Amino acid sequence: MVIPAVRRRRYACLLAAVILLPGADALAAVAAKLSRSNVELNESFTLEIVADMQAVSGSPDVSPLYADFDVGQSLQQENTTIVNGQISRTLTWSYALMAKRTGQLEIPPITVGNAQTRPLTIVVNEPSELPPGEADVFITAEVDQEYTYVQAQVLYRIKIYRAVPTRQPALRDPGFTGAEVLVENAGDDRSYEAILNGRAYNVVERTYAVFPQQSGEIAISPARFEARVLRNGRITGRKVFESEALTIDVQPIPPPPAEFPDAVWLPARDLELSEDWSRDVDELTAGEPITRNLTISALGQLETQIPQIDPPEVAGVRIYPDKPELSRLVQAGGIRGQRKDEYALIGVSAGIVELPEMALPWWDVSAGEWRVARLPGRMFSILAASDPAPAEPVTRTVETELSAEPGTLTVYSGFWRRVSEALAVAWLLTVVAWWWSSRPARDRPTARRQEPGTPPHKQQTQALKAARKAALAGDPKTLRRAMLQWAELEWPGRAPRSIGALATRVSAPLADELRRLSSASYGPGAADWDGQGLAKALRSFSVVDAVDVDNSGRAAQRLPPLMPSS
Repeated sequence: MVIPAVRRRRYACLLAAVILLPGADALAAVAAKLSRSNVELNESFTLEIVADMQAVSGSPDVSPLYADFDVGQSLQQENTTIVNGQISRTLTWSYALMAKRTGQLEIPPITVGNAQTRPLTIVVNEPSELPPGEADVFITAEVDQEYTYVQAQVLYRIKIYRAVPTRQPALRDPGFTGAEVLVENAGDDRSYEAILNGRAYNVVERTYAVFPQQSGEIAISPARFEARVLRNGRITGRKVFESEALTIDVQPIPPPPAEFPDAVWLPARDLELSEDWSRDVDELTAGEPITRNLTISALGQLETQIPQIDPPEVAGVRIYPDKPELSRLVQAGGIRGQRKDEYALIGVSAGIVELPEMALPWWDVSAGEWRVARLPGRMFSILAASDPAPAEPVTRTVETELSAEPGTLTVYSGFWRRVSEALAVAWLLTVVAWWWSSRPARDRPTARRQEPGTPPHKQQTQALKAARKAALAGDPKTLRRAMLQWAELEWPGRAPRSIGALATRVSAPLADELRRLSSASYGPGAADWDGQGLAKALRSFSVVDAVDVDNSGRAAQRLPPLMPSS
């Protein structure tokens, strides 16, 4: 038997998926990530290992790290996430590492139970910062590029070095003058350790993403750090520490490429153009819709600046665009903007349809030249819609009776009588439903009774559904009862006894909504509680219960740092 080429490809993909499936599951059960991908030799960084508690058991074996890294303090954190009633639990181990040598080093795979993480790469550079004299506290500032282009990202980093404790710290943001700029925070502040000239410093790093809006020169004033310094048990007066002033040269927008004279200006450090379909597109049936998702991901660009790609009109296919989805990620290289456009395609008539190639020109900031991201064209067949089946013969009973007048015949159809009966039944059901919905909330059952032997996670899901229903109905009494029932299942033997205590064990915004509910129930702020907001917060929240662990994974007493930060 000769197998067509399309089917051979399908069989090959299916066989590859079957062969790789166990490995894919193992890799998905545990993952590793770094706090930074580029560090200096004297700086520490954090390695996080995240494991799915339902698929993996055991502790990480970090012994492969000892060859190239010094492994410091570790932290273990358990996280419970509820999204649309689905509960997932993960365990995260965080390790403070410091490289022993410079170069491009590999974080080897870490084994957790029967799973392994993927290897990671980190670049370790020679130390560039030296303390001014024997300074206990100093601040530095740097930019990753001294010249750039309009709307292209420049990362501006501030580092505060402290070898002694400080009190009442305050960091004053620098000023930007000259060409107009847009400034965004590129992630949260980072804290790590550094050793300069044999002296240990605690470092706090803050990064800004600067987007020039016009060509010219940008002048950045010195960043200022103010604090009182603790020396020999005594606190000094308030001191001011300043970094150096910096400048950035912004180049004008270069002309578009000859192949794309109408190209939209899109500067980035890296750009990815991808697509995915809601189902197989080899064959479609006329009249049946299929969804095509186009995703543009640009490193060093805001999501609001990414243009839309309008798909070309194709004969025989109707295209209906949906509202775009904009998002961003913060990575080591700055902000990565993402735009996802969704299109519904419906074949009009049978035949062969060809979708042409899609191209997106963009400016590579690192190389200083135009590049083009492309999606190859593709062909698929649209099959004719199936002919409708012949209608079944309808047999109808006809009742007759003789009228009072001779020679007159009256015909009554049973069809209309059945319609009348159906309408009467629907009216009765409407009356019963209205009566049931008008009953007081206290007379209606609020939570489903648990059957014997119901798993705890299903009981938790049912309790959360009852809580959300009560929040939407504005029933605080039932809401409190359902939330405390869920808490008793989450923390057996040590569950909180009030909504206020429960708010301290869940993440925002649910914690804030629970505090408003508690205040509305027992305080004067009744108008501040919003059932709609609490119901929305119940869709997705986290339960975090963290403890320190030693290198073997066992619980350990947490010690205060040698130089506590402010």
